[in-house]
Amino acid sequence: MGRINIGARPFTAPQPVWIIATYDENGVPNAMNAAWGGISEFKEISVCLTPTHKTCKNFMKTGALTINIADADHVVACDYVGMASGNVEPDKLEKCGFTVTKSEFVNAPVINELKICVECKVKEFDEKTGILKAEIVNVAVDESAFTDGKVDISKVKPISFDPFTNSYNVIGEKVGTAWGTGKILME
Repeated sequence: MGRINIGARPFTAPQPVWIIATYDENGVPNAMNAAWGGISEFKEISVCLTPTHKTCKNFMKTGALTINIADADHVVACDYVGMASGNVEPDKLEKCGFTVTKSEFVNAPVINELKICVECKVKEFDEKTGILKAEIVNVAVDESAFTDGKVDISKVKPISFDPFTNSYNVIGEKVGTAWGTGKILME
């Protein structure tokens, strides 16, 4: 069997599903679903966003955002905030059942129902390319996601976006130990 070429597409797997939350100039929270992002430096994330999103307008004014990790328990709400526009639906967080608490570190909301939140300050946003770079200031994890003092990803149940089938998939099954499982080949 060979490979089938499908062209230059933004298809990598897994792609994280981030719920990016911001406040507007009046302190009203908003959130959107974004999947084209990742860690670009030790304390920096990069994500590609369309500048017309309400979220982009908000973080351009406030200089801050949070990245809340989407999970299987809230997949309906997480998908909804990616479908409904904050420019049109100002109460979309309330409609999907998300509540927020103001971050201790940045001027942005933490979504209470999602267990992992990365709190960030905007470093730069290029409106031509849509590339946002933000500094990671803090990572806050709900205490219910810990086992023996460590984050237990199986309790978080983060989802990833599958661009090949436009589906969400849960992450959490351990299949090896980083910097350990491959040691057998080091001998």
